[in-house]
Amino acid sequence: MSSGLNDSARQSALPMPEPEPIRSGAGPSLCRDCLGFFADGPLDCPDCGSLRIINHLELPDLSIAHIDCDAFYAAVEKRDDPSLRDKPLIVGGTSGRGVVTTACYLARQFGPRSAMPMFKARELCPQAVIVPPNMAKYREVSQQIRAIFLAATPLIQPVSLDEAYLDLSDEALEDVGEDTGEYTGEYTGQLPAAALATVAKRIEAEVGITVSIGLSYNKFLAKLASDLDKPRGYSVIGRAGAREFLAGLPVKKINGVGAVTARKMAEHGIETIAQLQAMPEAELVTRYGKFGRRLAGYVQGEDSRKVSSGGAAKSVSAETTFRTNLTDAQALKDRVQPMCDKVAARLAAKGTAGGTVVLKLKTADFQILTRNRQLPHPTQQGGVIYDQAAALIDAEADGRAFRLIGIGVADLGPAAEADPPDLFAGLA
Repeated sequence: MSSGLNDSARQSALPMPEPEPIRSGAGPSLCRDCLGFFADGPLDCPDCGSLRIINHLELPDLSIAHIDCDAFYAAVEKRDDPSLRDKPLIVGGTSGRGVVTTACYLARQFGPRSAMPMFKARELCPQAVIVPPNMAKYREVSQQIRAIFLAATPLIQPVSLDEAYLDLSDEALEDVGEDTGEYTGEYTGQLPAAALATVAKRIEAEVGITVSIGLSYNKFLAKLASDLDKPRGYSVIGRAGAREFLAGLPVKKINGVGAVTARKMAEHGIETIAQLQAMPEAELVTRYGKFGRRLAGYVQGEDSRKVSSGGAAKSVSAETTFRTNLTDAQALKDRVQPMCDKVAARLAAKGTAGGTVVLKLKTADFQILTRNRQLPHPTQQGGVIYDQAAALIDAEADGRAFRLIGIGVADLGPAAEADPPDLFAGLA
């Protein structure tokens, strides 16, 4: 949707939909309207009746997202000038040699596209309203959206003013050099899938434009998913069906395969990702150079790139999902103890120490619990981290079944301030 929430022409202006990501069957569901989460996979929301349901077996376990604003520049212009709401709108250079920067979805129905010469866009859609871009305004709106992203995660990798990757996994904060920004942690108690839906609702309500979300387990698939159901979409691609889903797509859907590369592939009879999947990596490297190596991973649903915002980490953590659910406190402590030593080793390797111990538990019905204890002084010691984790586990292990445990430290500071002698004697 190119403007507000009531673009009456939106549906008629949409391009033909892409094939849906393959689902493995009924699974956990999320209502995008009331944010209700249901383990039994309803087709409509039992709480509010909405049909805007996201259903996927892997929904609770995916945490890499790509968020793309819908026809961003045009959406902002329509928001600010309601008289443009139901008109085809093109944002771009108005001179004879100008090009289209953005076309709203209604204008796209007639053929105009980004980067098209403006004279051609005028020929295709002579009734379009054309306005020059206002980059200062768009940058301001982009900053508003980024502030909302920060309520869900500090790990944000902007691609442009109108799109970004987000990593909502706790363990991602372990990576050296990740930028945590001014993290508010407002949605840390939500599943990543629910936090993303909350972000989309806030952007609509507070900024007045819409976004489309792709959720997966890596950046390549998250970006691909975000483009499947625009505008105002939310698509999920999980591990189990990724390769089969990719097989049916044209090669131009691969990020990095532009018009020139796609044309060269077509000259060799390669038009679908399935054909690339059947080729060995060595052949792809021979044909396409360095990109061929990355391409070999993409077509199999693999992408090792991290979401990186390029700053300093503010948290170090580790987590694990159990093969079978655990209910016993001692069993949980046994699993967390080596993780505490792992976190301590990472702190030492980074030359830093943590002032708050954070425990994460995920119940069998996918509820996330986050508990923390602030320390009198930062620590690098696995034993200190474990003592606090054990106390937090004792408070939460009341017979409920847990499928995941995580332990971490936050409020990082210099290692020189860590673990004064006898500091922790008698610590409750």
